[in-house]
Amino acid sequence: MNTLFPIFLKAEQMTILIVGGGNVGLEKLEALLKNSPLSHIVLVAPEIKSEIVELSKSHKIELFYEPYRVEHLHDKNIVIVGTDRPEVNKQVQIDCKSMGILVNVADTPDLCDFYLGSVVTKGDLKIGISTNGKSPTFAKRIREMLQDIIPENIQETLDNLQKIRNSLKGDFEYKVKKMNEITTISKEEK
Repeated sequence: MNTLFPIFLKAEQMTILIVGGGNVGLEKLEALLKNSPLSHIVLVAPEIKSEIVELSKSHKIELFYEPYRVEHLHDKNIVIVGTDRPEVNKQVQIDCKSMGILVNVADTPDLCDFYLGSVVTKGDLKIGISTNGKSPTFAKRIREMLQDIIPENIQETLDNLQKIRNSLKGDFEYKVKKMNEITTISKEEK
C-alpha cells in the first residue's frame, strides 16, 4: 500500500541543495527547474558537468566545486543526493536526519524522506505520479499517457472555473456544492 502523502512545494521559496554534479545531479536539477524554474539551488560536487554549468548561467544556481561537507546543509530546506559514492550518499542522509532536513537519495528508496515522482503539467494543471519508489519507468509511462489524453485547452477550462468560483456568493459549503455540480462529469459523457 502506498502511504506517501503527496504535496506540491513552493520550491522558489526554499533553498535546495543538490549533492552531485554528474548525470544524476543533472537529471535532478533539470526536474527541479522544469517544475520550479525560479528555485534557488546550491549544487556541490568536486566535478560538475558542463550542462549544469550552462544551466547555472540562466537560473539561480550556485556551484561549489568541492566535496560535500556538513556545512553545506546550513540554511537548506531540502537536499537531493546523487553521487556515485554510496558512502557520501549515506553520510549526507545521516547529516540531514540529524538536522531535520528532508532528503532524497537517488536510487536508494530506503534513504529517502521523499521521492521525485513523474509529473504531468498542462498550464496550471499539475499531476504527480508515484509508484512508491518501485518503478520510476512505469510512472514515466503513465505520465506520457496522461500528457497525451489531457486536452491542450485545459488552461482555458481552469481559467473559466476560477472566474466562476470567484463570482459565487455564499458560504464555503454552498461554494463547494456549486463547484462540485459544475465539475461533475457524468458517465454518459465519457
